Amino acid sequence: MTQRASDADSAIETLYVAHWDQLVRLSVLLVRDQGQAEEVVQDAFIELHRRWARLDDPDRAPAYLRQTVVNRSRSALRHRGVVQRHLARQHRVDDAPPADEPVLADSRRRSVLEALQQLPRRQREVLALRYYLELSEAEIAETLGISRGAVKSHASRGAASLRPLLAAHDLKDGQ
Repeated sequence: MTQRASDADSAIETLYVAHWDQLVRLSVLLVRDQGQAEEVVQDAFIELHRRWARLDDPDRAPAYLRQTVVNRSRSALRHRGVVQRHLARQHRVDDAPPADEPVLADSRRRSVLEALQQLPRRQREVLALRYYLELSEAEIAETLGISRGAVKSHASRGAASLRPLLAAHDLKDGQ
């Protein structure tokens, strides 16, 4: 094994230990499936390892991972949509409970996730990065490739849209 490969292995291992959990949580918020989220994150780490030698600044690896997880989560959602449309055309109904049901068992958490899914994609991504990963506006802007002003706008609109959705759920459940 070359020294460069050994350095990449060591760096990826350190990043994996430090960021795995939060990246999986981010992906779960976006794809709503624990298993698929873990696959997305694992693929992001594999891709980073593959490209390690071409990485300009190793200190930016966490940002690269976040961006890769967001992009791969989007791809997973697009793929899921294609599959669902295809199944709908065949008039098949899958009565099995979602694979992520044990993860989302808590009623409040489920209501937040359901409310997040009603938001436009960009607002959902900004809120997930801000409130679940606690990233700064600058980090969110870099991860999503948008301006800080756009981050503020999406966060504000998303939060405003979530309030009535969550309030309606609280009233419905008598909480």
